[in-house]
Amino acid sequence: MRRGRERRPRPPMIVGVNRVYEHDGRAFHLQAEDLGLEHACFEVRVYDGGTVLWRKRVPYAEVLAQNLPKLEQEESLRALMEKTLHTVQAAIAKGKLA
Repeated sequence: MRRGRERRPRPPMIVGVNRVYEHDGRAFHLQAEDLGLEHACFEVRVYDGGTVLWRKRVPYAEVLAQNLPKLEQEESLRALMEKTLHTVQAAIAKGKLA
């Protein structure tokens, strides 16, 4: 048995959503990663060749406020991540992020 500090269980984390979006001869890696329930937000990052071009934190307190069952909450959060990545793709296509 370990002595000293007790480990507290960490809240579950949704891994996130990743995709590659090809535009104008470039392959952008889009990533949405949950920062955990204690932060109630996820971070979206756009990479080009390993370099972060853009990032933003997106809050999801409104999803938590719905008090959905765990599976539905995760589905709702994943849908918000997908919608956000779709918006980011549109911004890249319009030349706003590249």
